[in-house]
Amino acid sequence: MNHALRLIFTTLIVSASALAGAQTLLNASYDVAREFYKDYNGAFIAHYQKVSGKTIKIDQAHGGSSAQARAVNDGLEADVVTMNTTTDLDFLSSTGVIAKDWSKRFPNNAAPTSSTMLFLVRHGNPKAIKDWDDLIKPGVQVIVVNPKTGGNGRMAYLAAWGSVRKKGGTDAQAAEFIARLYKNVPVLAKGGRDATTIFLQRNIGDVLVTFESEVVSVEREFGAGKVDAIHPTSSIVAENPVAVVERTVAKKGTGELAKAYLDWLYSDEAQEIAAKHALRPRNPAILKKYATTFKPIQLFTVNDYFGSMAEAQKVHFNDGGQFDKLYSVK
Repeated sequence: MNHALRLIFTTLIVSASALAGAQTLLNASYDVAREFYKDYNGAFIAHYQKVSGKTIKIDQAHGGSSAQARAVNDGLEADVVTMNTTTDLDFLSSTGVIAKDWSKRFPNNAAPTSSTMLFLVRHGNPKAIKDWDDLIKPGVQVIVVNPKTGGNGRMAYLAAWGSVRKKGGTDAQAAEFIARLYKNVPVLAKGGRDATTIFLQRNIGDVLVTFESEVVSVEREFGAGKVDAIHPTSSIVAENPVAVVERTVAKKGTGELAKAYLDWLYSDEAQEIAAKHALRPRNPAILKKYATTFKPIQLFTVNDYFGSMAEAQKVHFNDGGQFDKLYSVK
């Protein structure tokens, strides 16, 4: 073997062994965050190699957020969880999978980004849908996620309920509105991406209630001009909380890397990536820079009308709760 070939061969062996020894991180996340984390992971891998000299690999697992939380609880060895509702992390903390004080481990209640619920309608808005009240009109079919299986569905339900309260309505009026709204739901989706597939690939429904960030994903996947985004008068702040999975990192020795991965979500570079995916950055300067993406909307929080997400879960989404009373399976 000549010197040049030996050099190439040695380099290949070194590269392969470096990759074999690389730490691997698994991020269990919600459905519609896959494109954001694909871009974020590439940027984080480059950043981490630059500051530490180490090569790492990051794998993703996506699905309805509650289904993901249950999978992690049942043994999926995710190092971090990045969800779209605090109830899924509260569930994991109640079973000892993540820290009890997970919301205090990172800034902003451990939510580096937030979102809100918008409407996606077919191009040209043939049903003239402008606000929440339009969703209960006869002949309007609404596609939403099942609040039992996904945070997307829970936030859509709470946004709809809260829209009545925001206008001065009572809880009884909100319950009546929700009952009428779900009568217009032909099928409940399992998760956010499933809802988009039902709406755009199966061509069911007139309006899709989903996260603001899904607008960008739809345009990238299906092409611009397929849908119009409608900003209702008011909507809910949907925080995207994150946590280290203590059970996994203790076993794999990835605690330091997992923390660094979540810490960097707050960096300027990561906040810019989030904004490009229509996730609302926590950094006010970056949020302002993307003012055309994040149009003005009257936002209310879960705490404003529901006490807390844990309380909302108990009252509305647990078995026998308000959702079960108001929705009959078709």
